[in-house]
Parts: sequence; structure tokens; C-alpha cells
Amino acid sequence: MEPETVLVVDDDPKILFAFRQVLKKEGFRSLVARDGEEALKKISEKMPDLIFMDITMPRLDGLEVLKKVKEIRESAPVVIITGYGTMKTAVRAVQLGAFEYLTKPLDLAKIRDVTRRAFAVTRGSIASSERPVCLKADIVDRYELVGKSTRMQEIYKLIGSISTTPNHTSVLIVGESGTGKELVARAVHANSANASEPFVAINCTVLPETLLESELFGYEKGAFTGAGQRKLGKFEVAGHGTIFLDEVGNLSESFQQKLLRVLQEREFERLGGNDPIPVNARFIAATNRDIGRDVKKGKFREDLFFRLNVAKVLLPPLRERKEDIVLLANYFLQKYGGRLKKPVKGFSEGAVEVLQSNSYAGNVRELENIVERAVMLTKAEVILPEALGDIGSSESWLQGLPPTHSTRFHESRAHVIKTFERNFLTELLARHRGNVTAAAKASRMTRQNFQRLMAKHKIRAEGFRR
Repeated sequence: MEPETVLVVDDDPKILFAFRQVLKKEGFRSLVARDGEEALKKISEKMPDLIFMDITMPRLDGLEVLKKVKEIRESAPVVIITGYGTMKTAVRAVQLGAFEYLTKPLDLAKIRDVTRRAFAVTRGSIASSERPVCLKADIVDRYELVGKSTRMQEIYKLIGSISTTPNHTSVLIVGESGTGKELVARAVHANSANASEPFVAINCTVLPETLLESELFGYEKGAFTGAGQRKLGKFEVAGHGTIFLDEVGNLSESFQQKLLRVLQEREFERLGGNDPIPVNARFIAATNRDIGRDVKKGKFREDLFFRLNVAKVLLPPLRERKEDIVLLANYFLQKYGGRLKKPVKGFSEGAVEVLQSNSYAGNVRELENIVERAVMLTKAEVILPEALGDIGSSESWLQGLPPTHSTRFHESRAHVIKTFERNFLTELLARHRGNVTAAAKASRMTRQNFQRLMAKHKIRAEGFRR
């Protein structure tokens, strides 16, 4: 039996040499091409069994070649290689039918693993997934996720795979507050075949249950006191687009039952109406809770969990992808430098060290707030550590509390409590973007007591909304 043939397409001689050595040791025959046009010629003539291909090449880029390869030799797995892995390129590569997506610098063990998996598929050892259809939707830059870590590359590929599925495939996004759950939902929508349809987002913790029901289901004229005319609900407004249910883990048991019926039947009735209305949108739910644990405790319906958890995206906290901190910080620097019209060009080495040493309980949202404040306070072209505030070694603002205010115990205690209360309120409001109901719920306080504390310290929620 002749050895399988692997084509490597890259304009870097060192990478071509490394691939030749690895493939030779693994018992495969190698072919090389230095640009897209040469690659297409060799694919037509030699019919390789596996293709590794760089994205950035002269004459014809890797994604264009990938499209043509799928027309010439659809069964050949194509592994895309890139020097800088963005969400846009990763999602597009997966949508066009790439078997795998790798970022440089390349790891030899990873090359061996991908090669073996690819040939396992072509030999029929494992089932190959159906080829994704080619989509026209582009990423909306405003909602692009930022990160080059391995964890984020996996997220990008998952987004690409999910976006090719039909709307009946529900998605559950799990992650701590501030990790970017809505960004993932918007990325799935923006890359789907129905990207031109509405993206309808609703926070399940903001509205009381009765109001949430009327917002989602809509109502007929006269359905209740004050219903002067028919109103279409979010389920109907979404059309063939996406319905994003944020903080779905906080839904009451009775509303979970109503949502389950909609997902099962794919239809609903407006409040006060009897005519069934079809639901054509994709459901994407997000939560920062451990719903699996809530199911075991009886706090969340198991059947609803299974209905939502068809495709699952687990977002890592920022502390688990620290290699993305500087990249994110520079992204926010450019964003707020332009918005605030400040000529800030970068961070000092000391500032970078401070940023990387923080644990970021508030995740990406906390980092964004820190950079925005630093840009606002900085008058020079470089952000220094002082502009970042008291972050870094402290696990939270608790360590930043002043130990004493005076030599008198009661006065000092009152000062510490006052500082604690103010910091506690501002951090929660910042995490929840000024949403008082969500902040109060997270604090395990009643909304009334939370607002009373806000009034005491003259804190307004509007200052935290954006």
C-alpha cells in the first residue's frame, strides 16, 4: 500500500522544511507549494490526501484556495494555518469546510495529531462531519471577540460550526459575568445564513415575570387592563433571526415551563389570543450559573436544560487566558483613545506588568473599565501604572480598604464601612452595567435595600450604563 500524500502550502521555506521532516518520520509522502496558484495546480495533478495551507500567501490567499479545493477535491481534508488567529478568519475557515485551524508558531505534536485525525476520517475510522455550507455573512466588527489564546481559537471554531446549523439548533453559552457571552451570541448570528434577520436580546433578570411574558409572547388588544392595542412579542419580532435570552438561569419555575413549551412545539400564542404563531428564530441562552448543578438541586428543569444545551459554548474567564490581556488592553486603548480623542499610543512596561498581575474578577468588562479610565486620566502618550488605579496584587477592592481613619475605634470603623459599601456598590453596578435589579440579585439584597444604600452614597445607576 502506497503512503498517503500530504501537500503543504506556505511561502516560508523553514515551515516547508519542518513539515517535510515530520511527515517523513510519520511515513507520509510530502508535496510542497509556495503560493495558491501552484497549490491548485498540484492538487489537480497529484490529488493529495491531506492539505496544510497558510492563509497569507502571494497571488492567491488560503481562503480563496480553500473554496476552489472543495470544488476540485472535496473529500481531501484541508488544515488552515495562520500567523495571527482572529475570530473572523477562524469562523470563515470552518464555514468554508476547513478540517482544522492552526495558529503559528506551529507545534510539531499538534501537526502529528491533526494529521492522524485527518487520515482517520478519510479512512473511515471515525465519522466525518457534513461539509458546512458556504455563507455570505461577514463578522460585524462592533461585536468581534478579541483573543489569540488557544482557548479562544477553539471558541472561534465552535462559532463557525454552530453558525452553519439550522435555527432549530439551540445554543447555551456559559461563562462568568464579563466574559463576553452576548458577543458570542451576536457572532453566531452575524455568521449565520440569517444574519440579515433581527437579533433580539432580552435580559431575563431585568423585568418582572408578568412583564417578561408580555414582552416575549406579545398580547392582543384587551388582553389585560391597559392593553389598548395588539403588541407583537420578541418571539414574533425575531422572525428567522436570533432570540438571545441572557441570564436564563434566573427564570422562575413557572416561566421555565412556558419557555419549554415554546421550544418543544416551536409555536406560541399571544396573551389573550388563541391562534398559534410559529417560532422560526434560533434560541441562544446565556448564564453565569452552573445550570447542571441547579438541575440536580431542582432549581432548573432538566428537560429545558436539554432543550437549550444542544450546542454549548463554555467561555473561559480572563484569568485562564492571560496571554490575551495585553491584546485586549491595546484593543480597548484604541477604542477609547479614538472615542475620547486622546493621543494615547500605548502602555509603559510597568503598566503592562500591573495589567498582567491582576486576577480580573470582573473579567474582560473589568479590564475594559480599567483601560477606559486610564485613557481618560492620562495626559501623555503612554499610560503609566499610576493611571491604572490600585489593581494588580490585590484579589479585590477589599484589600484596598483603609485600615484606620483615626485613633478612635468607632470613627475608624465607620470610615471603613462607608468605603466598603461604596466600593461594593460601584463594583456590582459596573459588572452589571447599571442594572440595579441584577446587581441587587447578585448581592443577595432586596432591590429596595440596594437602592436605599445607593441613595445613601449618592450613587446613580445611569453613570454605569453604556
